[in-house]
Formats: sequence, structure tokens, C-alpha cells
Amino acid sequence: MPRRPIAFAVTCALAVAHLVGPASAARPAKAVGPVESPVHFVLPKRPKPLSLGLRAVRLARGQLGVPYRYGGASPGGFDCSGLVMWVYGRLGIALPHNAAALYGIGRAVSPSRLRPGDLLFFHGLGHVGLYIGHGRMIHAPQSGRTVEIQALSVRRGSLVGARRVAA
Repeated sequence: MPRRPIAFAVTCALAVAHLVGPASAARPAKAVGPVESPVHFVLPKRPKPLSLGLRAVRLARGQLGVPYRYGGASPGGFDCSGLVMWVYGRLGIALPHNAAALYGIGRAVSPSRLRPGDLLFFHGLGHVGLYIGHGRMIHAPQSGRTVEIQALSVRRGSLVGARRVAA
């Protein structure tokens, strides 16, 4: 092995020992500045949990395109009240499979105070949809169609009433 690398390593070690010195280990450490308090980390705020109505809308949106089926209450096919019953059933709320019977659930809501998840009733309580916000609803309209979103402004037939489902 060549002597040069070994000589270089020994020289470096001696230089470090001379700079540090044997007494440096025995010296007490100097206080550099004021003692700082422990660092406190601020945890990010948890997002607010979604309301029952927003969770219902999310579930209903997942069924867009599912075919209408009279008496249907599953992702294989829905009728209007079957869609509402299935959505709220997934959230732990048992509802009847009949639009007129659904009108007795929860509490009445003024059309000016609608919130996502509210039930909308049409045609003398013969049809129900789920309000999703911004003047729109999601519903299972009729045979030959699929679960869809529809603007209330283009809906034929006047709104009979609206109900808010309570948890």
C-alpha cells in the first residue's frame, strides 16, 4: 500500500486533535441564548363531516345512468321512490317505497330554503326526486330512461312540496 494516503490520514487526524484539544471535552457548554420553549405544531383542522343531505346526493350521483325499472330499488334499476329509499337506506334511514308515503317523512321545507338531499314531490305526490342544489334534482324519471339530473326550471308539472329527511 502506498505511504502517501496513510500519511495524509495521520496528518489530518493530528490536525483535528490539535484544534479540538484534550481540554475541550471537559469544558462545560456555554449557553448560546435564551432557552426556547418547545415547538408547538398546529394540526390541520379536520374537515367538517358532510351533512346527511350531501351524503345522500353523493350516493345518488353514483347511480346516474342506472335504468328506470318500475318497482326497482337497487342499482340494477330504480323507480323514483326506490332511488330515494335506496339512497337513504345506505345511510341507515329506512324509508317507504312510495312517493306519497315519503311525503309524510321529515319536515316540510319551503322551496326557497331547499338544501341538497331534500325530497321534491310532483304530480300530486306521484313522483319524487332528490334536490342536489343549484336548482337541480336527481331522479329516476320513467320507463325507457335512466337516473338523471334535471333542472327544476325545465321540469313539467309543478312542485307539490318538499321535505327534509332527519337523521
